[in-house]
Amino acid sequence: MINKPPKHAENNPPSLLDGIRVLDLSRVLAGPWASQVLADFGATVWKIEKPGVGDDTRHWGPPYLDGELTEESMSAYFLAANRGKHSVCIDISQKEGQRLIMELAQKADVLIENYKVGGLKKYGLDYPRLELLNPGLIYCSITGFGQTGPQAHEAGYDAMIQASGGLMSVTGEPVEQGGQAQKVGVAVTDLMTGMYATTGILAALNHRHITGQGQYIDLSLLDTQIAMLANQGMNYLVSGNIPQRHGNGHPNIVPYQTFSCADGELLLAVGNDEQFSKACVVLGLDELMLDERFGTNRGRVEHRNRLVPVLAQAILSQPVHYWLDALQQAGVPCGPVNDIAQALNQPQVKHRGMVFESTGEHDQIIPQLANPLKFSNAELCYQLPPPQLGGSTREVLSEELGMSDEAIMQLVEQGVVA
Repeated sequence: MINKPPKHAENNPPSLLDGIRVLDLSRVLAGPWASQVLADFGATVWKIEKPGVGDDTRHWGPPYLDGELTEESMSAYFLAANRGKHSVCIDISQKEGQRLIMELAQKADVLIENYKVGGLKKYGLDYPRLELLNPGLIYCSITGFGQTGPQAHEAGYDAMIQASGGLMSVTGEPVEQGGQAQKVGVAVTDLMTGMYATTGILAALNHRHITGQGQYIDLSLLDTQIAMLANQGMNYLVSGNIPQRHGNGHPNIVPYQTFSCADGELLLAVGNDEQFSKACVVLGLDELMLDERFGTNRGRVEHRNRLVPVLAQAILSQPVHYWLDALQQAGVPCGPVNDIAQALNQPQVKHRGMVFESTGEHDQIIPQLANPLKFSNAELCYQLPPPQLGGSTREVLSEELGMSDEAIMQLVEQGVVA
C-alpha cells in the first residue's frame, strides 16, 4: 500500500525553512533536485519556466503520468524532481520578463540557475546586478565545469562528466574479462551536485544569519564528480596506482560483491575478519579460515582471484533465500539483488514511508519517492504536487508583485507570461 503524505495541523510548528523563498531558474535535474529538497524543507519555490515549453524534462519520456504526451502531461522524469514548487511562466528574453525576475529576486532569499557561464548576464540577471538589488541574496550557479578555467564555457551533462571525471573507469566488469566502462544507472553526478547545492545554500543562509551578507556559490558537475571519487580518488593519490574496475566487487574489501545463487543473486558484504570467519562456517568452507592467505582483509584483497571462485562455487549450490537466512542469522551482512519493483515493495521501504501519493489537478494521483530525512521536531512538506506548466503564474504575480488582473492579461497578450 502507498502511504499518504502527512497532514499538517494548523497549530503545527513552522517548517524547517518557513519563510525562505527560492527563485529557481534551473532546468533538468541538478538544480531542480536542490530546489525540491528545499521545498521538502518548507521553502517557497518559484520555478521559472519558458512559456509554452517549460522544463525540458516535462517531455522526457515515456513514461508519462497520463500514459501519453499531451500539452498538460508530465513525464516520470519531471515528477521525480519538481514537487512542492510553484510553476511561473516568464519569458526572460523579453525586457518585461527580465523586470519581473528582478522584482522576484528582490523578494527571494535564494536564486538557483544552471545557465551556461555568462548566460544570464545578457539579460541583466547575473549575480553582480541582482546583488545590487538584494545584497542578502544567495545566488547558486550550477554549470558543467565551473565559472573559471579552460573549459568554463563548455556545456556539461551527467554522462559525459561521469566519463571525464573518472567514475566510469571504475564502474563495470574488469578489463581482463572484456568489460567496458559503464555509467551509473541514474544520473548520480547531477543528483550529488544537487545535494551539494542544497548543503551549500543552507550553509550560506546560516552565514547570512550571522553576518547579514548574501553570497555567490559557484558549483560544477566536474568538481562534484572529482570530490565524490572518495576512496577511489584517495587510492590513487596514496598509491600512485590507477584504480581498475572490479565489477560488483570492492577495491579495498574482499569478499564484498555479488554472487550467483541457484535462483538469483545476492550481495555479500564482509566488512571484517570476524565476519569472514562466520561466512566460512555458514558456507561450509572452514578450511579457508586456516589459510594464511585469507586470514586478513589485506590478504584477501591480494589473493581475491584465488578466493572468490571458491566462494562462488559454494554459494551457487543453494537459492538466494537459503543463504540470506543462514548468513543473516550468523551476523554476516548480505542482501538480495532486487529490481526496482522488488526494492520499492520491500516491507522495510513501506514501513519507512518511502513511497507515497500526492494529488494533482483534477484529483490526479501522482506517485512519489519520499525525501529520506526524518526529523524529530519537524515534518517535511509534501502539500504541493509537481506543478502544471504555469499553474501559479497569476497567483505569484498578483500576490507577490501586486499586479492587477488587467496588467497580467496585458503581459499574457504580449507573450511575456503564460
